[in-house]
This record gives sequence, structure tokens and C-alpha cells, in this order.
Amino acid sequence: MSGARYRALPLGGSLEADLIRRDDGSTLVVSREALQPYAKRLTDRFLHWAEAAPDRALVAKRVDGGDWRRVSFAEALKGARSIAQALLDHKVSVERPVVILSDNDIEHLLLALGAMLAGVPYAPVSPAYSLISQDYGKLRHIVEQLTPGLVFASGPAYAKAIAAVVPADTPVVLTEGALEGRVTLAFADLLNTEPTAAVDAAHDKVGPDTIAKFLFTSGSTKLPKGVINTQRMLCANQQMIRQCFPGLAGEPPVLVDWLPWNHTFGGNHNIGITLYNGGTLYIDEGKPTPALIGETLRNLREIAPTIYFNVPKGFEEIANALETDAVLRKTLFSRVKMFFFSGAGLSQPVWDKLDRLAEQECGERIRMLTGLGMTETSPFAICANAWEVKSGHIGLPAPGLELKLVPMGDKQEVRYRGPNVTPGYWRAPEQTAEHFDAEGFYCSGDAAKPMDPADPGKGFVFDGRIAEDFKLSTGTFVSVGPLRAKIIAAGDPLVQDVVIAGINRSEIGILLFPRLDACRAYAGMAANVPPHIVVGDPKLRAFFQRLVDVMHSTGSGSATRVARALLLAHPPSIDRGEITDKGSINQRAVLTHRDADVVRMYIGTDRDVIVPR
Repeated sequence: MSGARYRALPLGGSLEADLIRRDDGSTLVVSREALQPYAKRLTDRFLHWAEAAPDRALVAKRVDGGDWRRVSFAEALKGARSIAQALLDHKVSVERPVVILSDNDIEHLLLALGAMLAGVPYAPVSPAYSLISQDYGKLRHIVEQLTPGLVFASGPAYAKAIAAVVPADTPVVLTEGALEGRVTLAFADLLNTEPTAAVDAAHDKVGPDTIAKFLFTSGSTKLPKGVINTQRMLCANQQMIRQCFPGLAGEPPVLVDWLPWNHTFGGNHNIGITLYNGGTLYIDEGKPTPALIGETLRNLREIAPTIYFNVPKGFEEIANALETDAVLRKTLFSRVKMFFFSGAGLSQPVWDKLDRLAEQECGERIRMLTGLGMTETSPFAICANAWEVKSGHIGLPAPGLELKLVPMGDKQEVRYRGPNVTPGYWRAPEQTAEHFDAEGFYCSGDAAKPMDPADPGKGFVFDGRIAEDFKLSTGTFVSVGPLRAKIIAAGDPLVQDVVIAGINRSEIGILLFPRLDACRAYAGMAANVPPHIVVGDPKLRAFFQRLVDVMHSTGSGSATRVARALLLAHPPSIDRGEITDKGSINQRAVLTHRDADVVRMYIGTDRDVIVPR
């Protein structure tokens, strides 16, 4: 452990593991800490806190950008019971579940809690599929897959999407307004429903194997898959989290969080932490984008979280703001015990900046922790919560989870088995079968390798996605994940993302997605300058020329040496599965849909192609 001083944070769960090497070449990795008993249903914890701390705020959100509206555990329980009765009255069921079309919202959470009390699955769907998509293809697929008995939408903005894909006889509930030509219900009507003994009877039937919700994968290469989330999965996962971070049991957590509830990080991990441990979740309507990061900063100046979750881009924006914002520094560092990110690599310079600013403000660092998980694991699975965590670390498995590393070429695939792992995909038996091996381990497609090959017990680092890796025509494997992370770090702050090309070619090429707002600022342009003008600016071209030169000269061989690049004016498309609404790029989808750009880059006669000098 280094001499740096860190704010006190009890750690456990995934600090040590037993590794068993098997004759078939695979390795089993299991935490030395056993999983302790956990709740049968997530609603049991909700009911516990509604009795133990009825007046404590469960959730809060600003009203029209003004003051906070706070809903206590007791108020939430009252509303959820009424909603549960209304859902039972509408005969919703596992075959006809509830579909939620909404951003993170108080009504969204109350409806989810009501559905769980009634023993009825719900499915939060990405708002982008309704509000940004032009063809509603993914939304249509989800509705057809689920055959919902009721659809909730947070307002009339969803009217076009509902008209396009929701059957005319499916009840629709709105928080406000009405839909032309369709009978709609008001959310207030659900809240005004008088609960009966039927609610308690329905809840009594809910058990560990009851489906709590369906979460849909991003559908980056195929249509979204509905991941079954049972009560056992959610509760076991929360116990895993609590054992890795024992401090959660001693202090009700306070979260300020924007992460979307249709994703497992925000919707399972963070809502679950709040419910399981009697905490309070302040809904942050900001996002780590130039247009919305100001709202996140405003909230963090006012509300001091005890733990803070974000994606790497969010931490980057916050770190930059902390440099000059004294109020933000004072509030954020006042009581936060840990930072946590997942989903992509956080650059070490951002990490170091947060450490430096924390030391300046309060004389100690705040631990930055991370891990690896997925929708199919609820999501918490592998956690890097040792004393020394660096960029790229993912750590060791949480208690109760069996991790299997299986050789796949020159990599090791991560496979999972445990009570937090999904039983499969809804109404998709063939897809379910192809994702589980003969021993019942879920095959993640992620790769990992030991931090220290001589001592793998120290934990693992992320080694990319196996499906993204490819061979050059020379037979040399290209490991996409590490190379992509290196390019993004070297191109900061002007590179939003990068896709690695070169399948069956002799050298690597890269498709660069610029961060257009940062590029305009760098070039001294106005905010409304069109993208095609931005990418042609000589000053920017010089920046990206230097980036390509560096990535070529520092490559150790053809598998790591960038030989050409193309700067793209058009951002990745959510309709085509090139990017998720949380900002995750999909390598294969981009290469498929932009094949013409790849060909153009390799022909090399186009003036837009950048080659090393």
C-alpha cells in the first residue's frame, strides 16, 4: 500500500480468492468470503425501511428545475400499494407485463415498486427508442417480445412512438395529457386506487424465482434481448455489494445519480443499493455532456453524496469543474466515502486529478473503485476494491459468485455462475442456450488477465471483448480493447471514441469520432459550426495528425501500430446500434454500417485519410 492517506472505507468480499486450475485449461476463481443470507424479495427490504425509517426520503427530484420534491419510504409504500391494486385490476401478469417509457422519475420508481408488490414484471425501456429513434424498430421489437398488459409513459412526448408500436387495445397510463384517438389513464388514478387484501395476497406469492423485471440489452449487433431479472438475482447481488462495501450497512447511503434505470448499473445496482440499505436517491437530470453537465454540477454543489457513481466521462467532467469550483469541492468531498465507475476505462490522469483535488480540499483521497459486470449478472460480479486500484483493474469475484476463465485463443473468456446470474432471455430459448456452457456458466464474451501473472491472486485486469478482436491478414491478432483505450487517452479531450479496423488487412486503421464541442472550442469556432466544417479545420487536422504519428511510432508491431485514420463527421447512430443511450460504442456495428468509410480509409487516396508522416 502506498503512503497516500485515504478516507476510511471498510472493504471486504472480493479481497481474496481461491484459484483452481483444471485439467481442461480453465481456472475457477472463488472469493474466500462466503455469501451471507440475503432477503427473499427486494420488496422485503423496502417494507423493512418503510417501518424502520418511514419519514426518511427514499427518492427526490427537482420540480421543474426548482426545489426538490422528496418522497419518504412511507409515502412510497402507500403509493406503491395503490399502484399494485390498480395493476391487479388490469390483469397484468408475467405474460402481459408492464412496460415503462420514461426517464428516471419518481412516478417511474413508484410504478416499479407497485409492480413488484403485485408480483408482476416490469420492463423499463430506453427513452431513446421512443424519442430519438426514427423508425422505432427496437421499441417495436420489445413490445412484440413482451406483449404488455399496460404501458406507462411519462408524458405526451411518447405519443408518436406509442401510436406506432403499441396495440390499440393496450391500456396506456400517462403522468399528464392524453393521446389522441386512444383511451388513456392518468397516473393519478392509479395512486387513488384503494388497495385491498389482494395486494398482500399477491405479494405473499412472490418468491426468489419470481421475475421482478426485464432489462433489455443494447442490441448493438442484433435486436435487444430481454434479460430475465428474478428477485433472487437482485437480492443476492445487493448482499454481494454490501459484503464488498460493509460500510453500506452502517450509514444509509445518499446517492446523486443520473444513470438510466433501463440499464442495469442505474436501475439494479444503484436503485438496489438505495432500497436494500435504506438510503436516499436524488435523481440527477444532468448527464456527462456539454449541454447537461451543468445540472449535475449544480446538484453536487447542493447535495453531498456518501457514495458516488458515474461513467468515466462523468468523472472527467467533474474533475475539470472541481479545479475552479470551490463550492463543488467543499460539498462533494464533505462526506463521500468512495467513487465507483464501470463500463469503460477511466484514464489515469483523471484519476490522479481527483486524488490531488481531494487531498487539497480535505487532506485525504477518496477511493476510486471499479469492477466488471453485465446486465446478465444483475450487474455486480467482479470488484476491484483492494487497497491499490489503478486504471484497468477489475479485481476479484464477489462472494457467492463462481468465476471461470476459459482459454479462447490467446485470451481468457470470463464466465459466471451464481445466484445473481440470469436464468436466460425472455421468450428466446435458443439465445439462452447458446450463452451458457455445459456447466451452466454464463459466457460473457469479456476477457480478463492477471494483473501479475506470477501472482494471479492479486486480481485481474480487463482484456477487451473477445468478439471485437480480429486477425490481420498476416495472422496477427489485434486486441481491440487495450488499443482503443490507449488511443482515447492519447486523443483526450478531442476524441469521443474510436473504432479499430483491419480485419483481413495487413495493417490497422482507425475510425475516429471527434468530441465536436471540444473540437470547436479547440479551433476557436462557434457552437453552431456544422460537423463537416469542424473536421476539416487545419488546426484540428494538425492535432489528429500528431495523434496518428504518436500511435504509429509507439506501436510495438503490426497489432498495435496505427497505419491510417479517418475522422468522421457523423456521430454514431443509436438506431443502427452503433452506440447505446449510455454512450457505449459498438465496434462491430460501426464497422458493418460504415463499411464504405473503411474502404475509403484503406484506398488512401482521399484527402480526409490521415497517414503517419
